[in-house]
Amino acid sequence: MLGHLPTGVVVVTGVDALGEPAGITIGSFVSVSLDPPLVGFFPGQASRSWAHIAQGNGFCANVLTDNQSELCWRFAQEPEGGLATRFDGVKWTKSSSGMPILDGALAVIECSVESVTPAGDHHFVLGRVQQLSTNVASHEAMVFYRGKVSGVSSHE
Repeated sequence: MLGHLPTGVVVVTGVDALGEPAGITIGSFVSVSLDPPLVGFFPGQASRSWAHIAQGNGFCANVLTDNQSELCWRFAQEPEGGLATRFDGVKWTKSSSGMPILDGALAVIECSVESVTPAGDHHFVLGRVQQLSTNVASHEAMVFYRGKVSGVSSHE
């Protein structure tokens, strides 16, 4: 039933204790507060990717565009070669705090981890926004709806 609720798609990236990049596709990213600026998301408790990102105490939410479906599925599924291969062939740069920023992301929200709270079979990760950036792109934001990704169009 909840597959009928469209959600935005972000790839949350970070680095583990050794400084290696890690990432996971998230469809539960949400704005929590404007003052102070807080955001949140819900990775599964069994997520190996989140376990690596959590070692670094910070993350970047890379808002995907409708033409980045390959990145969406790459970071959503367990890679054949293991987590260490997830960034193979992916273009990215380091943020000022060393977090991976995926090339072409519509927006990037760099955060420190404020808290991690158990929430059923997931965690609720609360992040304090440190930096924001947007990319003037000709593509729309990606949405996930009924098992598929597509773009959202705005009518002005």
